[in-house]
Amino acid sequence: MRGSLVPTVLRYVDQVARSGSIQRAAKELNIAASAIDRQILTLERELGVALFERVPKGMRLTPAGDNVVTLTRRWGADERRAVAELKQLQGINQGHVRLVAMDSHANGFLPRIVTEMATQYPQISLEIQIASTDEAQAALLMGNADIIAAFNLPPHRDMHVLWRRDLPFGCVVAPGHPLAGHETISLQEVVVYPIALQSRMLAIRRYLEARHGWLFASDQKMIETNSLQLVKLLARGGDYVAFTSELDAAPEILANTLIFVPVRDKGAEPQTVSLAIDGRKPLSKVAKIVAEQLSDAMDDDLRRVRETLRG
Repeated sequence: MRGSLVPTVLRYVDQVARSGSIQRAAKELNIAASAIDRQILTLERELGVALFERVPKGMRLTPAGDNVVTLTRRWGADERRAVAELKQLQGINQGHVRLVAMDSHANGFLPRIVTEMATQYPQISLEIQIASTDEAQAALLMGNADIIAAFNLPPHRDMHVLWRRDLPFGCVVAPGHPLAGHETISLQEVVVYPIALQSRMLAIRRYLEARHGWLFASDQKMIETNSLQLVKLLARGGDYVAFTSELDAAPEILANTLIFVPVRDKGAEPQTVSLAIDGRKPLSKVAKIVAEQLSDAMDDDLRRVRETLRG
């Protein structure tokens, strides 16, 4: 925190909000609690509004306090970005990149990316959040992410797509499942079997309801969950079919614990995977490095998966 351009009192407000009390914030900052309390009270008097509610268990942000904390964190992110750009002018690849990715990426290429970045670019730090596509896009446009890796990303005028690949729409099943030997399948063939279905928070489910709503009108045996990992585990068990993409299930396909079978129905649109940034801001050098690592990793996974499926 030494030498920060963000005012000290704002950093105190932010830490109290994170810690939930002045005493805990004081321990984190190694500063007397009375000094933090005094500066926050002074700021509240100057602004003419309370930033915290003093409650028995600590401190709770008011709506005004929430606005101040949001502003403080945005300033902090801008400061880190400025410092990184100054380092880059000196020829040093140093900085902090905030990435929002999908659940399936966490057990796919992301661990490899983290390891490779630590080896090749030890001065670039990564902050990785796992979210849905809607949450990822919101984080990007609100300034809480530098890069997002997302499936079925809807267009937005303030968002710039750096990289995108089409993914055939299909299902995954266990190697011993009756559908595993098919080169392609129809949705009519799928509904004969129990389906492990992703929840409405994910774009693939909303796509199915919009384009193939009849699937949900039958007496079909379905289980619904917001966990892609559970969906894949149920499919691996041998009884369930799951709608997903070949990249979603890349680790399982490469390990031969799941088989991907494309859907051949007319109008079965490809899914997409994209890397995107805020189009209103220039892409920093370190963010560009991370984006290149991500796109290379996903292209490599897709190549290996498709070679496995062909073989």
